[in-house]
Amino acid sequence: MPKTFPTHPVPCAAGIGLRSIHIAEVLARRPSAGWLEVHAENYMGQSAAVDALEKLREVYPLSVHGVGLSLGSASGLDLDHLERLRLVCQRFQPALVSEHLAWSVADGAYLNDLLPLRYDEEALSVVSRNIGLLQETLKWRVYIENLSAYLSFEGSIMSEAEFLAELVRRTGCGLLLDVNNVYVSANNLDFDAAAFIDALPADAVGEIHLAGHAVNEADGDVILIDDHGSRVPPAVWSLYAHAIRRIGPRPTLIEWDTDVPPLDVLLGEAMWADMLARSIAFDARPEERKAAPDSRFAAMTLPRRDDATGIRFPALAAIAALQAACRGCGAEECRRARHVLH
Repeated sequence: MPKTFPTHPVPCAAGIGLRSIHIAEVLARRPSAGWLEVHAENYMGQSAAVDALEKLREVYPLSVHGVGLSLGSASGLDLDHLERLRLVCQRFQPALVSEHLAWSVADGAYLNDLLPLRYDEEALSVVSRNIGLLQETLKWRVYIENLSAYLSFEGSIMSEAEFLAELVRRTGCGLLLDVNNVYVSANNLDFDAAAFIDALPADAVGEIHLAGHAVNEADGDVILIDDHGSRVPPAVWSLYAHAIRRIGPRPTLIEWDTDVPPLDVLLGEAMWADMLARSIAFDARPEERKAAPDSRFAAMTLPRRDDATGIRFPALAAIAALQAACRGCGAEECRRARHVLH
């Protein structure tokens, strides 16, 4: 009988990808990450990591991210792999489940990469059929992630964004918007990254990924490599801000898979994501709400927003992010944050 976990919806806050080197520390510290995401393939058997995730699932909202289903395979899904994924979802009862718009299996051979598709009607039929089987098997709405790409097919008749939008219409799937992937592909394939995001159905986007990438130069050309091995670069933060303004705040994940840093670095990146999203939400408030005085701050002296020498309001947004992330935490700085806001 599967264990029943508390129902924890993934909040519109920043979470981190749980990596093996951090599991013991996360268990011991229970840091104030908004939620956790794990790669499904790492939890398909029995191991100490699986036992640890059961304990963490009691505390944290969870997203399960698949990397090996090969949704673009014309020969259909590997039913054994699909069953293992179903068991992972049944066991951990995640709030979100996601996979990639890619293929990685051919003639029974698994490739160690996620490869792009030719975006045409035939591929739409194949991927729609596979997503339909996936969602029917899992009984979950699955969020499909856009890919980082280094080449494109001459036979494509639509963009990746148009392809994703049509998948949503045909299958009812959701979208996982990987902002770093959009930036990497846009630079490698020379398209407008902001226009890509604008072309997606905003209501279908249920999760966002942020990560760093490597910059390589080959024969005079600059190639960006999606290696998840560094902090989120400024250009990706800027594109993330565009996405939040376009579609609104979403659960946002900090991914880091190579040269994984200390846990506090990931938590710091997540804090920046929260601060940026809350600052944008603050600026997007209706004018009438901006003009209304807030009685909670009546006794406080705040700098005017047009005072260039003062501290801008996003500092309060940062405190609000800290408060949300540390709800129930007993740390002194968190108690101070809650005191300021109440």
